[in-house]
Amino acid sequence: MSLNGEVADQLRRTMAEWPADPNDNQLNNLMRMIARWRQYRIGQVYQRRHGTIVWGGVFQGMDYVAKATEGALTPRLLGAYEAELHPHLRALANEGLDAVIDVGCAEGYYAVGLARMMPQVTVHAHDIDEKARAACRALADKNGVGDRVVVGGEFTPQDFEAFAGQRVLVMVDAEGAEVDVLQPELSPALGGFNIIVETHDIYREGALATLMGRFSPTHDIIRVDQQFLPFEPPPWFDQLGHLDRLLAVWEWRVVPTPWLVMRPKAG
Repeated sequence: MSLNGEVADQLRRTMAEWPADPNDNQLNNLMRMIARWRQYRIGQVYQRRHGTIVWGGVFQGMDYVAKATEGALTPRLLGAYEAELHPHLRALANEGLDAVIDVGCAEGYYAVGLARMMPQVTVHAHDIDEKARAACRALADKNGVGDRVVVGGEFTPQDFEAFAGQRVLVMVDAEGAEVDVLQPELSPALGGFNIIVETHDIYREGALATLMGRFSPTHDIIRVDQQFLPFEPPPWFDQLGHLDRLLAVWEWRVVPTPWLVMRPKAG
């Protein structure tokens, strides 16, 4: 059965049990299902026109994947994904780094993108999922940075100590496990690292406040919330309706998941 047929079949099953007065959660789930299908269709159009080459943003030109291991693919292909972080990534790249540690690398959007963006840097990409690690290695090889993307499994707090004294960017997107990974009392080296972490109170209650409390003594912390930022789309986007344009850059977030950009305090 085609994807269209599968979605239509699922909609029929859902509507067969649809209550006379649906609640907000039921309406939200239905809308999300339809929206994800529509975004997938827009992504198919993109790939027919551009393949898997990222259109814009800080990772412009990266040859990405046709299917993401998790999360929304189309915003990544467009280069609009998590664009709120782009100014911070550009600033760090301009300052110069020795290494990037990417915990929760998935198929390597950031690991490979940052390796391309910073040709002097070695990226240490870690994920507990074996399929994600294999996909990250493949993506690094496809983009010619396989020699500078070192892929590994679980990363513990004590593992940061091996990078002490280096100019390091730590990126963590671990669905709540950020609280377990970022423990400065177990790894003093973290006090000197740049850190960008996505916080997931939805999975770990109090994760954002916990991390701010842990790092406020050693870091200047900026909270970054998702916004609807402008970007330069492909020319054919002019033919799309407004709803399709919005859906194309939707990142599938169920609730806000703010980032913390933490820079070591001067002196």
